[in-house]
Amino acid sequence: MASLPALPTLLLSFAAIFFTVLLLLLLFLRRRQLRLPPGSYGLPLIGETLQLISAYKSDNPEPFIDERVERYGSIFTTHVFGEATVFSADPEVNRFILQNEGKLLDCSYPGSISNLLGKHSLLLMKGGLHKRMHSLTMSLANSSIIKDHLLHHIDRLVCLNLDAWSNRVFLMDQAKKITFELTVKQLMSFDPDEWTENLRKEYVLVIEGFFTLPFPLFSTTYRRAIKARTKVAEALTLVVRQRRKEYDEDKEKKNDMLGALLASGDHFSDEEIVDFLLALLVAGYETTSTIMTLAIKFLTETPLALAQLKEEHDQIRARSDPGTPLEWTDYKSMAFTQCVVNETLRVANIIGGIFRRARTDIDIKGYTIPKGWKVFASFRAVHLNPEHYKDARSFNPWRWQVLQFSLYY
Repeated sequence: MASLPALPTLLLSFAAIFFTVLLLLLLFLRRRQLRLPPGSYGLPLIGETLQLISAYKSDNPEPFIDERVERYGSIFTTHVFGEATVFSADPEVNRFILQNEGKLLDCSYPGSISNLLGKHSLLLMKGGLHKRMHSLTMSLANSSIIKDHLLHHIDRLVCLNLDAWSNRVFLMDQAKKITFELTVKQLMSFDPDEWTENLRKEYVLVIEGFFTLPFPLFSTTYRRAIKARTKVAEALTLVVRQRRKEYDEDKEKKNDMLGALLASGDHFSDEEIVDFLLALLVAGYETTSTIMTLAIKFLTETPLALAQLKEEHDQIRARSDPGTPLEWTDYKSMAFTQCVVNETLRVANIIGGIFRRARTDIDIKGYTIPKGWKVFASFRAVHLNPEHYKDARSFNPWRWQVLQFSLYY
């Protein structure tokens, strides 16, 4: 008789097991009906997340996709960051994903990235708000603004940092410092000082939390990133409020991104502006600095390319007086430099791919991507595929003297 009180609990347990099995059976039948891409879901709950994170934190992240492409084909299923995800290493599928953003697919990133960027980040916005924010961003990237302001800022900041270098420097650290200072200048008109350096240090901690499991209890890196994100947001909020006050008092307007947001007439809240600025700092900081560092690495390993690049720059400098800043015409005449940039972008693949989420069932290449599933379009896998680029994993800037634009996504 003493075991009778446990009967309701036992019945509930059996009911839970029954409904779980039923749900799994329904999912299994639906998957058979839909013909999902082949693949593996890895371990329960965490799937293959740890393998993906460890690969992308290593010097050679390619095997994660290469091994699965060899086993399953250029479209395969996995389970990362808590969700079933279809990976594409197929250029046609990648192009389809890019062309159907906002139609069949929406932006969708792992919880760790979404939480750290904020709900008003440009990466996570949708609809009309995304279009307005994107338009504002592009308005500051048009050629006249680059000619009148950005090029001179780059020239000044690079020369300033080069003059401060000693006999030995850590190139990646210096590239990050230069990039962050330039980005802060374009976004908020701040010159390098103690405040910008402290902001940068917090920013590094935020970025470290992007590819971690988004559970503060289990991940010290993610917990540290959340704290740093709070500090960065607080610092940016103070700047936004001060600039808003100056704008309302009709003081001199500054020609930067923050000024454009305040003058847009869209009445963005402080939180929306802070999230937007925070995301732009991310976009400009890690990617650009890494590309700068890798370009120098690739050139050092390719002496002929370095010699041709130096010859091109020497010819440009010979046309003007020593110490004269670079002009727009100088930049436009750097034909081989542009080839070096294109090849560095292709080989380095700083933006390895993009996450999207299917709005509806999508039939493509004989498979079905179910509604609600995540999709990852891998640019890295395409760019380093010898079927698309000859000697794909070799640094060869001369290929771009024939290829005027990338044929593959």
